[in-house]
This record gives sequence, C-alpha cells and structure tokens, in this order.
Amino acid sequence: MDDVHDGPQWNFFGKCHVQASQGGNKNWRGSTGGVVGAPIDKVWTTVSESSRLSDWMPMVENCTSLSGEEGVPGYVRLVSGFMFPQEDGERSWIKERLVFMDRNCYSYSYCLESSNVGLDGLVNTLKLTDYGEGSTLVDWSFEVAPVVGLSKEAVVDYLVFLYKSCINRLEGAIQTTSKDTL
Repeated sequence: MDDVHDGPQWNFFGKCHVQASQGGNKNWRGSTGGVVGAPIDKVWTTVSESSRLSDWMPMVENCTSLSGEEGVPGYVRLVSGFMFPQEDGERSWIKERLVFMDRNCYSYSYCLESSNVGLDGLVNTLKLTDYGEGSTLVDWSFEVAPVVGLSKEAVVDYLVFLYKSCINRLEGAIQTTSKDTL
C-alpha cells in the first residue's frame, strides 16, 4: 500500500501503468461510451487536439502545453478548471503525459502525473470506432489505484459521470466548429 496516501477528497494515487492489464492488478477500472453523430475524422480532430479540450469538456477552462510535441508520446500538458471539487473552492489542475497515440486506430492514453486533487497515476484511454452512417462510437476507459477512505463504486461512478458528460458534449462542439468555419 505504499502508493496510497491521505489527501484531498478525490485522492487517487499510483504510478503510470502503460501495461495496465497485467494479471493480479488490483486497480479499479471503469469505462463509459456513447455514439456521436459525426464522422470519425471530425471527432478525432476534436478529441486529439489539446487546444480543443474546453470545447467538449465543460469543466476545463485552460489547457497549456508544458513540454514535448503534441501527439507524440511524452507530450505533457497542464489542464485546469473545475474537474474535481476542491474544499477551498479553488480550480483543479492536472499535469498529464501522453502515454501513446495511434492516429490510425483513433486511440490515445494519458497518465495523470500530478495534480492538486491527488489523481496521480490515473490512466485514461480514449478509443473511437466508426459506427457507420456518419457516426462514431466513443469509448473512454480508465484505471486508478484503490483510494483509501472511498469505495470503488463511488470513485468509478464519479469518473463515469464526469467522462460521460464530456462525450455528451462532443457532437455540439463539432457542430459549433463546423458553423464557425463556414
């Protein structure tokens, strides 16, 4: 239990797990998804560009590049906003590193390296699948080390709710961008 510490209400700890599905892994996993009424290439452009995060993530105010080249593993960005409630009412911030990106398979993973909410080690993976007739299936999965003082259900349910709200905004974000370019 060396990876688990006391801390803020949403205190997720662990190391970045590139091979998250190894046998014996006790991490908590969850996923959510949805169908977006837009072609896969338009959805990919929206979800893969850091500058577009606030378009489809309602709780994100800013995303700043810190190091590396966007789209290349090792790229680091700082995301801030109101992703997770803070007792003092301050904005959340999360520093995350791109673990992998496969443009051909429309998939990527980010590992949260540090934050003021204790999400260190949380790994998020986004995968898109062409769903036919100009629509796209979005699958968002995650893995996190167990959190002392919180139930697995509470943590997984909150993350599913948070990420589902992002998926639900994708179609509107794409439509807004399309209107802006006309």
